[in-house]
Amino acid sequence: MAAFGSVFMPKMALATFDNNQWSESQIVSSDSIQLHPGAHVLHYSSTCFEGLKAFRHEDGSVHVFRMDQNIKRLAQSSRLLGLPELNEEQVAQMIKDIVAEFAADVPAPPGSMYIRPTHFGTEPAVGKAAAPSVTSMLYILLSPVGDYFAGGARALRLLLDESGMRCAPHMGMIKSGGNYASALQPTLKAKAEFQADQVLFCPKGDVTETGAANFLLVDGNEIITKKLDSSFLHGVTRSSILTLAADLGMTVTERDFTVSELLERAAKPGVEAMLSGTAAVLTSVGTLIHEGKDYSVGNGEIGPMATKLRAALNDIQWGKAEDKHNWLTKIA
Repeated sequence: MAAFGSVFMPKMALATFDNNQWSESQIVSSDSIQLHPGAHVLHYSSTCFEGLKAFRHEDGSVHVFRMDQNIKRLAQSSRLLGLPELNEEQVAQMIKDIVAEFAADVPAPPGSMYIRPTHFGTEPAVGKAAAPSVTSMLYILLSPVGDYFAGGARALRLLLDESGMRCAPHMGMIKSGGNYASALQPTLKAKAEFQADQVLFCPKGDVTETGAANFLLVDGNEIITKKLDSSFLHGVTRSSILTLAADLGMTVTERDFTVSELLERAAKPGVEAMLSGTAAVLTSVGTLIHEGKDYSVGNGEIGPMATKLRAALNDIQWGKAEDKHNWLTKIA
């Protein structure tokens, strides 16, 4: 079985920005990109991307989940990086066109078609360290994927890091490649030293996010997560899970909380911690590692509320439950 996100469709949708306007989008070969070695993105990291999925329903139809939110976030990331303004309607049409082209290749549940829109600066100008690229490229790449937990789901080990942060605070809400690169070394170190799966960045004791997912805590009927600000990613899966939690009658609390509160709550029976993201959807956290010691969350296993919320979201994505929030866009 190929690793998640390592198999790609042979074609993608592509458009370029030049002379202050966007070109018409085309469907081209996925290996057709050529970049000047002086391209702005290669030197000054003017790049952002999104991750969303298309799902096949039992009747054979194909639906994209929360496309509007991902496009809005891509447009926001582009603005904050000084990239050319996106035409959101064009981006939506590009996603629809390329997914329709490969509708027959969208896997049945628990698989899906992972969709990766990517926007980056192409201007060949190495003297522009403090200026944005005036040209750019946007493409929509597709990757058919299976279940993220093909080897079986398990509760994760998280290292609580109070000394570092995932990225510069004003960059957190941008889905940019550099943010992921900056989290790599702390994550590799945590894996080597503590057998941790991820690092939960908690600068000065403030619980934020891991290198690639938002963090949520369930205590009784309450789900707690950090309130949105510019320092961390405004996850679409996070937003969806909070909405579904409210639908189930849970109290949704978005506020700042500390490592000491987290450890205190984690020791209580029935408490759950979880990570949310597009790829894995919702994953239980069984162990928190702090100052060299392991602390179990609840019973240290996969939690029932994480399982329930994940199933509720999957059921909507797979067409097995009513889409009452209008999250799905039918493609084919």
